Amino acid sequence: MSARGGSDTGLLAPVRAGTAVEAAVSDEAWLQAMLDAEAALARAQARLGTVPVRAAQLISEVARAELFDARELAVASRETANPVVGLVQALTRRVAERDPAAAEYVHRGSTSQDVFDTGAMLVAARALRIVRADLAEVAGALRTLADRYRDTPMAGRTLALHAVPTTFGLKAAGWRELVLDAQERVGRVLDGGLPVSLGGAAGTLAGYLEYAALDSGGALDQAYLDRLVDAFAAETGLARPVLPWHALRTPPADLAAALAFTAGALGKIAVDVQSLTRTETAEVTEPAVAGRGSSSAMPHKRNPVLATMIRAAALQVPALSGALTQCLVTEDERSGGVWHAEWLLLRECLRLTGGAAHTAVELARGLRVDEARMRTNLAMTGSQVVSERIAAVLSPELGRTAAKGLLTEASQEARRTGRPLPDVLAAMPALAGRLGAAELAELCDPAGYTGGASHLTDRALKSRSARGAT
Repeated sequence: MSARGGSDTGLLAPVRAGTAVEAAVSDEAWLQAMLDAEAALARAQARLGTVPVRAAQLISEVARAELFDARELAVASRETANPVVGLVQALTRRVAERDPAAAEYVHRGSTSQDVFDTGAMLVAARALRIVRADLAEVAGALRTLADRYRDTPMAGRTLALHAVPTTFGLKAAGWRELVLDAQERVGRVLDGGLPVSLGGAAGTLAGYLEYAALDSGGALDQAYLDRLVDAFAAETGLARPVLPWHALRTPPADLAAALAFTAGALGKIAVDVQSLTRTETAEVTEPAVAGRGSSSAMPHKRNPVLATMIRAAALQVPALSGALTQCLVTEDERSGGVWHAEWLLLRECLRLTGGAAHTAVELARGLRVDEARMRTNLAMTGSQVVSERIAAVLSPELGRTAAKGLLTEASQEARRTGRPLPDVLAAMPALAGRLGAAELAELCDPAGYTGGASHLTDRALKSRSARGAT
């Protein structure tokens, strides 16, 4: 490996490779966000008359990522432990080439953490908008599945085994519920949870006040600081914090929680699809694309790669988000290492979750459902899957304990002999004269024992629709 290092191409994270969110959180995007923060600060100060308007205009014109070498800044940051110091120096030089006087107003009164944290919130906002849009697409596709398969019976499985019948519509409605929960959490962070950072060297904004007094020719009252924060928030489109948050790490922690939940919600869908697509189950399959899912060794295989990528992301994000949350435990007014530890954790959470959401859109839209196979699998146990129902019907006559014992015995006999459960029950002396063959056959039909699955599906879809969900 050369001294220049390598590029992060996504080779080890295919779930986010080539997606919109990957570009939104790239080194170039992060560099642009920090430059956007510098430019917004200068414009905010110009609004208040403490920076010349022309200086703010020049700073904004020069604050373009393509004018700077991100790798050079990265290497230089080894001397300062953050990339902002070198960026400010480079930006100052660029502005000075146009107007040396204007260069004096770059980063006026500011500190590295203000610029980096504001840039981080800009990056997060841009990435979360992509994620939220993808989640809406996923929810819409799942609604279609829930409607279409509202009454399609399938085996409900608990602890990996057939339990009682359910419907695929209810399963899809459940997936959608999780996705909408994730969408709400992302929305709450986006809508007011991403603030500008403005605190100065130790969270007192003293530098901003001092320079403003110098630049305006006289002392300013404390209200200037409120006006500055308001103007900065307006210029960036971010929220206004109550206090500087250099050491009060609520924004990254909120991001961590929303991203972990979102990745987990999508991971639930992925792991269900993987289970249902097993060769011996074959109830759903991923959308078919030529060449996708091929094995390097087994030509017959078409692997569920979409679900696999989503699941991989879902396993990583909660662990990374836990480390982000741990960064709440930061010392003093600014940390030495804790703040720095957040950066890669946050970016990886954003791009893995964004990649999972992007991938889930294709999975949900193209998921193929085999209703016939679901019915076949539902019949696999010879109606044992409805033993609960028959025990309930017999309880008034035999007593609950006796009825359950009878069905346990009958189910074991059916498994041992391979005979259908209705045949075994019809031959049991305890049921002589109680249930006829036709009645037993009806009670043992799994499709007739889906309980309130269809009603619950309708309720979920109507409830969310009333709240404006897709």
